[in-house]
Amino acid sequence: MTHHLLRSTAAAVAAALTLGAATAAQAAEFRLGLITPPPHIWTRAAESFAADLNEASGGDHSVTVFPSRQLGNEAQMMQQLQTGALDMVFMTVAEVSNRAPDFGAFYAPYLASDIDHAARILRTDTARDLLEQLPAKAGVVGLGYGMAGLRQIVTRGEVDSVDDLKGLKLRITPFDPILDFYNAIGAAPTPMPLPDVYDALANGQVDAIDMDAELIWLLKYYEHADTIIQSDHMMFPMVGLVSARVWRDLPEEDRAMISELMAEHLDSTIDSYMEKEPEWLEQIQDTGKTYMKVDADFFEGAVAEWDAIWSERSAVLDDIRAAAQDVE
Repeated sequence: MTHHLLRSTAAAVAAALTLGAATAAQAAEFRLGLITPPPHIWTRAAESFAADLNEASGGDHSVTVFPSRQLGNEAQMMQQLQTGALDMVFMTVAEVSNRAPDFGAFYAPYLASDIDHAARILRTDTARDLLEQLPAKAGVVGLGYGMAGLRQIVTRGEVDSVDDLKGLKLRITPFDPILDFYNAIGAAPTPMPLPDVYDALANGQVDAIDMDAELIWLLKYYEHADTIIQSDHMMFPMVGLVSARVWRDLPEEDRAMISELMAEHLDSTIDSYMEKEPEWLEQIQDTGKTYMKVDADFFEGAVAEWDAIWSERSAVLDDIRAAAQDVE
């Protein structure tokens, strides 16, 4: 009887140790990369996600956030995700569109009429359904959308019409949809990483930049501007990605926890821009720089030219435009 009890006790201890080992094996230290600096809304959302995941997992999971391109530019981080060398990113949809061209539809000029409309577009089923393409096309799992503000133009010279932008070296994020837009205008689009933009504008390496209101204000790009054009010509979505290789090895309950928390914090960036963008634009306008508001007519035939190009590259352009109209 005593011998049987000892054997039972030993078996129970062994089972407990095995369970404990299994639980420990599931604990993970994730790395999450971004190109944005520490004060940026995306970076703060990533840090909040990290804190909440650590708490929700009872300390089993931790996320170290690497802002400011510490792990490379977005193309390099995408490659790291594909190999499993990097676990997670908050990344512009621009980079995703380089691998899954359908995502270029989000950059259709004047798809969104204002920042609130942009938010509604990203929350449609049509937008969410696009994420299902990513494991096959890019080797990543998309868990939700965030965004930055609508795009504006800052120039070192005076601007009266779109003709004044022709030939200007104009800094862009390096991806095809925005490149095609500025080529249609007749500018000289110049890809450039974010950390180099301030000095390039200051020393005349570029004549103008394509940028959102947050960074125009917070990073003081307006200091070296003669004209600020509030054009609101493109929305600028962001997506939260997890390496498909990392995702495959996660237990189902961890996938559910990460999905819920990351989607929540991604979506919080949308709310932040809806609230703050009008304030930033007002502050920029108050700098005393020449400030002009324009609409699609300002760009003459460039919008139609862009549509003609991307109607052939993105199979979902019409679907995205229809979804945008539904939530107008």
